Amino acid sequence: MELISSSMEKYDEFEEYRYEKAKRKAKEIRGFYYNLVCYCIVIPVLIFINLTFVPHFHWFWFSLIGWGTGILVHGVSAFELNPFLGKNWEEKKLQQLIEEEKRKQARKNNN
Repeated sequence: MELISSSMEKYDEFEEYRYEKAKRKAKEIRGFYYNLVCYCIVIPVLIFINLTFVPHFHWFWFSLIGWGTGILVHGVSAFELNPFLGKNWEEKKLQQLIEEEKRKQARKNNN
């Protein structure tokens, strides 16, 4: 009976972890969209200011490229488009670690 109770607790912990992970992911995506909307509003204003008051030097490119690069990185992170670790790397690694922990626990219980 204790084994079933322990398994249920681990399942509940895992479900709670998945919920928290999904909550963090939704917050990341919302942050990305907020950043993108601000970019789409502010950059045209900066371009207007630059071309109106200092038309001989186009400094708006620094903001456009710098902030745009930040948005690109933010989007890659928020939507898990990392080409190095893959889309489901974290989930696969988590499953691997859980399986290793189960094997250790089983060996410990057998001894």
